[in-house]
Formats: sequence, structure tokens, C-alpha cells
Amino acid sequence: MKIAFIGQKGIPAKSGGVEKHVEEVATRLAKKGNSVFVYVRNNYTPHDLFEYRGIKLIHLPSIPTKHLDAISHTFFATIHSLFQNYDVLHYQAIGPSSLSIIPKIFKRKTAVIATYHCQDYFHQKWNWFARACLRAGEMITVFVPDKTIAVSEILGGYIFDKFKKRAVVIPNGMNVFPTEENQYLAKWNLQKGSYILSVGRLIKHKGIHYLISAFKNLEDMHLTREKKLVIVGDGFHTDEYVKELKDLARGRENIIFTGTQTGEALNQLFSNAYCFVQPSESEGLSIALLEAMGYGKAILFSDIKENMQALNDENSVSFRSGDAHDLEEKLVYLINNPALVKKMGEKAMNHAWSKFSWDKIASQIEIVYQDILNIKRS
Repeated sequence: MKIAFIGQKGIPAKSGGVEKHVEEVATRLAKKGNSVFVYVRNNYTPHDLFEYRGIKLIHLPSIPTKHLDAISHTFFATIHSLFQNYDVLHYQAIGPSSLSIIPKIFKRKTAVIATYHCQDYFHQKWNWFARACLRAGEMITVFVPDKTIAVSEILGGYIFDKFKKRAVVIPNGMNVFPTEENQYLAKWNLQKGSYILSVGRLIKHKGIHYLISAFKNLEDMHLTREKKLVIVGDGFHTDEYVKELKDLARGRENIIFTGTQTGEALNQLFSNAYCFVQPSESEGLSIALLEAMGYGKAILFSDIKENMQALNDENSVSFRSGDAHDLEEKLVYLINNPALVKKMGEKAMNHAWSKFSWDKIASQIEIVYQDILNIKRS
């Protein structure tokens, strides 16, 4: 099959669950012998990179503003795709998927697929108009493509309850490489087991401000047992929020912002962390959370439904979403119980490897493609 992915910022993934999802799925589809193309934005993927892990990268421009970056790039990619002979066009996220109506009209023999990653209109960075557009995109994502994929049972249930349409539920996955190496940690003066880790884009709905506030209070009460807080990630059109976070952490040498990390540096940060915190107020199915499980880390997470689906009481501890005080209490509980943290991490690892394999996920997506193409060709 000749397959194209549209809607992601690009690959290799630097940050963002959608980008990680596309990279992991696309590379596996390419290994299976498919011709795979990924549309990438010039402000994300290096300009001189045209092939990556067997995937051909198609560079197109975008209007690089918060509100127009994704939709403008998706428009250019969609128009470009009309002049190619793709078997499958796979749109990512409800905003970009709003343009799936174009190939559905003009490329009737092409399988048009959309993946619903999360309810983006809940993200606080968007104004009222952008949220209205995303809600319209949600309807198109559900009704227009030949098949809609939801990354969690929660989203699949939501789609059925609201629209009476059945999506195929195929979760996100994880692919991790635990290591005993730690040489990258010296850059931030870290040692194995000496820090609490959070990984994700610095966007308000990710809830990092709750985590910083909770950690500061524990530090003021001398309850951190010399643990540090390491926050991995950067903003994306959220400079004001990033400044807010750094102002909140100002003067705290034990709160460390590493920026975006990839490859071996990120591998070592995950592998050597004491535990992982996921404080989001809104998610689809967090890949960073799944990866933390795969690394064998105990998880402290906000009790949103999407997180609850992936975790259980044996491998994690939850706190009330948006409640910094409850987060603080649960965090000090984990800090004071290292034996429990180790046991929870072992159970988390077993659970992750049994349920969230990218190899299995890519095969399930390939079956969706083939089923739609068989229908169209018959």
C-alpha cells in the first residue's frame, strides 16, 4: 500500500503525542513493505531531512501562528495529496481531520482514515473561535472519513454516545529502552532515583503549574527528602504559559526545566527517575504516561477518565484533577514509600508491555486500511 500521514507537525518526534504516534506507526508500516509518506512542517522537521527510518518526508510550508500553523499545513498537504496516487490518506487529530472532506470528494478510490486523539477544544490555549472550529472538525472526523480510529475506549464511548457512530478503538503504545547508563544526568546534576519526572509539552491543560506548586510546598516543609523535580518539554505557541511556569519556579534550584529531550538523553531521564507524574486536565491517551510505565516507573496521575483507563490501583496512585493540595499529599506519600514505589513500577512495566505494543497497534491499523480498500475495490 501507498500510505500518507497528514496533520502531524512532523517526524522524528521531538514533542507531542501525535508526532510520536505517527513515527511509531509509520516506521512499522514501512518495515512491512508499504510505501509510507509523512507530511512535515518546515518549522518542525529539519529542512535537509527527506527520509527517516524508511519513511519519505514531504516538506511543505505553513502559516506559523498558533491558530493557523496546523490547518494551513494540512490544507497544503491535502491539496498535494490530490495529485498523488495514495491508497490511504490518514489524518491525525480533529482539527486537521476537518479537511478530510476534500479527498473524500475528489479521491473516491482512496481510503480516508482519521484518528481522534483527544478533545482538543478543551485545551486552554484556544480562543472561542478556534474551539468552535475544533468542534466542527470533531463532527467531520466522526462522519466524513471511511473509518474513524479512537485512541482510547473513553473516546470511542464518547463518539458513540454523542454521535451514534462506532469508531475503531486502537490505543496508543509505547516503545522504550530501559538503561543503566546515566552519563547524561550530569548535565543537570542528577543521580539515579534522585528526582521526580514529568514529560510533555508545556501547555496549560497539561497541569504542570499544579505539580510545581505542590513540589514547592513540600520543599518549604522539608518533605521532599532531597528529591528534585525534573520537567522535560517545551511549549508550542505557549510562550506566556512557559514564562508563567518559570516564574513560578524562580529561585528553586531543585526544579529543573530540561527543555525537549530525545534519544538517549530522554531514555536515561526516564530510566533513572524515582517516579513519574502526569498532572494533565485533558488527554487522549498519553504516550509519555505509557512510556513511563514501560520504564517501570510508579505513576502519580490526575484522575481523568483517559488516565484511569490505562492504569490501575496496583501500579499507580491518582489525585483529584486540578487539585494541587491533593497532588501534594499523594506525592509526599510516594516519596516516603520507596519500597512501594519500586513494587508499583514493576507492575506498571508488566502491564504496559502486555497491552501497549506499537507492533500490535501498527498491525491493527494496517488491517483497517486493508478492510476499507477491499470495500472500495469491490
